[in-house]
Amino acid sequence: MPTKQSNIVKRTLDLKKPPLLSAEQKARLNAVAAMPDEQIDYSDALGLPDAAWMKAAAELPHTKQQITLRIDAEVLEFFRHTGKRYQSRINAVLRSYVEAHKAQAK
Repeated sequence: MPTKQSNIVKRTLDLKKPPLLSAEQKARLNAVAAMPDEQIDYSDALGLPDAAWMKAAAELPHTKQQITLRIDAEVLEFFRHTGKRYQSRINAVLRSYVEAHKAQAK
């Protein structure tokens, strides 16, 4: 029986070795960085989350506890549509929320 081949390519970004930018890209980033927030055009941006915890943890912990959790149907559908391991992504978002609030409490 043939095995199903996936067209998904997983890429990770090593923040210690960021990709090289062209001189034009650097100039554009520097120009935006120098602008006051009020002058930056966000009209074409997708949803801008207000919470800093939206950046999910890059590495998931290995110790997990199975529970029953009730969440909004819309939230569940969103994560299910992201593909396999959607429960791990939900956990990563919750973990980053916890870490952000631990940092604020200090």
